[in-house]
Amino acid sequence: MTAYERHPPHPVGGTIEVIAGPMFSGKTEELLRRLRRATIAKQAVTLFKPARDNRHNTTDVVSHDARRQNAHAVADATALEAVVDQLIDADKMPDVIGIDEVQFFDYDVVDTCNRLADRGIRVIVAGLDLDYLGRPFGCMPLLLAHAEYVTKLDAICSITGRPAHFSHRVEGGSEDVQIGGAESYQALSREPYNDVVVRSHHRVAPSE
Repeated sequence: MTAYERHPPHPVGGTIEVIAGPMFSGKTEELLRRLRRATIAKQAVTLFKPARDNRHNTTDVVSHDARRQNAHAVADATALEAVVDQLIDADKMPDVIGIDEVQFFDYDVVDTCNRLADRGIRVIVAGLDLDYLGRPFGCMPLLLAHAEYVTKLDAICSITGRPAHFSHRVEGGSEDVQIGGAESYQALSREPYNDVVVRSHHRVAPSE
């Protein structure tokens, strides 16, 4: 079943949609696809991205397959909501709001998304559900819990060729947030991921 078949083609009114998955699973591509459909349907669309994501030296949201769309680069959820308020004050209220790399925003983005949906806006967010250590990533668990619609995508494991659900950091430091692409991460399925990452539920408890 495709992401399109799992998801209603034209949701109406205030809702939250979450597109989740590992690196290289097509999350941004799916987000941009939904925004293009909304634009074709004559809906007003506004796209946001975290300002810290400067991989492409542009305010555009860019997918790994080189699709792109101009976006507002904002520092946090407060700044995001301020932009929306300015649009509404200018009588340019968006029908649809997209947020890429939502896991990089603070937890306030959950309340922001709920407030926007309560105002009748369709909110579509895309982000990593797990960090490189296999832990739920930032605000994503709360967004998944609050969302009306959830799409879970997978990538292709770079070792086995099977569906991949984990993002393995192959280069860089130990910070929770480290922005990068194919030079820093690879998508892995469960078995090869477990070969290189010891997750907390695999650790042996110290003997008493």
